[in-house]
Amino acid sequence: MTAALEPLSLYIHWPFCRSKCPYCDFNSHVRESVDQARWRGALLAELEATANSLGPRRLETIFFGGGTPSLMPPETVAAVIDAARHRFQSSDDLEVTLEANPTSVEAGRLAAFRAAGVNRVSLGVQALNDAALRFLGRQHGAREAIAAVELAQNLFQRVSFDLIYARPSQSEGEWRAELAQALSLARGHLSLYQLTIEKGTPFHALVRDGAFAPPGEDDALALFELTQELMDAAGLPAYEVSNHAAAGDESRHNLAYWRYQDYAGIGPGAHGRLVLADGRAVATRRHAKPETWLDSVEQTGDGSAELTDLSARERAEEMLMMSLRLNEGLDLRSLGCRTGIELDALAPAGTRARYIEAGFLSEDGVYLRATRRGRAVLNALTGALLA
Repeated sequence: MTAALEPLSLYIHWPFCRSKCPYCDFNSHVRESVDQARWRGALLAELEATANSLGPRRLETIFFGGGTPSLMPPETVAAVIDAARHRFQSSDDLEVTLEANPTSVEAGRLAAFRAAGVNRVSLGVQALNDAALRFLGRQHGAREAIAAVELAQNLFQRVSFDLIYARPSQSEGEWRAELAQALSLARGHLSLYQLTIEKGTPFHALVRDGAFAPPGEDDALALFELTQELMDAAGLPAYEVSNHAAAGDESRHNLAYWRYQDYAGIGPGAHGRLVLADGRAVATRRHAKPETWLDSVEQTGDGSAELTDLSARERAEEMLMMSLRLNEGLDLRSLGCRTGIELDALAPAGTRARYIEAGFLSEDGVYLRATRRGRAVLNALTGALLA
């Protein structure tokens, strides 16, 4: 497979938020003001530099993430979409997703984003009751979130929203009721994440100081199993560890990550995995601090902090780790084609056999899959396979 035949996805990072949520360890920043013209110019310049390094590609998805991309001017979104379509061969059904917060101010801009070329929206609802939203540091209430979902569904055919579960003291009954309400609102896709306590966040300090405790491992696993049961019954099974969709409504952009297809990251802190026009496979990382990235792009046309060549072994290991997150699993034909490494050289047959017998893996000669039991302990499982 040559670089010219490879599909491409673009990730555009907007790093700014109105406030920083206490659980968030993403590259997001609060600033009193943003020079929108400078930022628009820098995003377009880095997109141009990236396109020059890649050569001809078939653009399949664009994803505006953050931060809070719904704080972007719709004119900037339109300019980026137009430039991407101009620089790459665009698929007829190009998927363009924008993450949005459900506050009334941001929700009111959804029509302008649709006019800019966005055709899929992902709303950061996070919870459907006000006490949980206050705990999570969100600026919207439950009624406002529901209104935003309904508004988005009136404007876009494809709408998803996120919820965070396994919150402190959350019972199975409470989560069952909240998820039932979410399913009554959902249209085809839901992202359901367990609360994780990340180092460097306010929640990490609060847990360390004993202010609250997240659910124990057994309680979290019970909530995970309940989630799978309820989503299966509703016709939105997991296609990835935390993402659920009706058939055909999966996020194609996120599938590109998990299938280890090429994606380019534009904007502060964005990462990419790419085969360049000269045939090198590389990992890219942009400067994380917004001001550092902006200065770099304006001075050099590129905000790169690091470009690292990837060996075939490194690519194969990353492909296994990403693909096992998917219900479909690791495509063994694609593994050999893309990396030149066969499964036995990557994860020994004897090791795989032990985890197959224990019920964590399945294998049929075409795909290697983590079972539901395996996906519940995926980090440990992939670590053992690659040890």
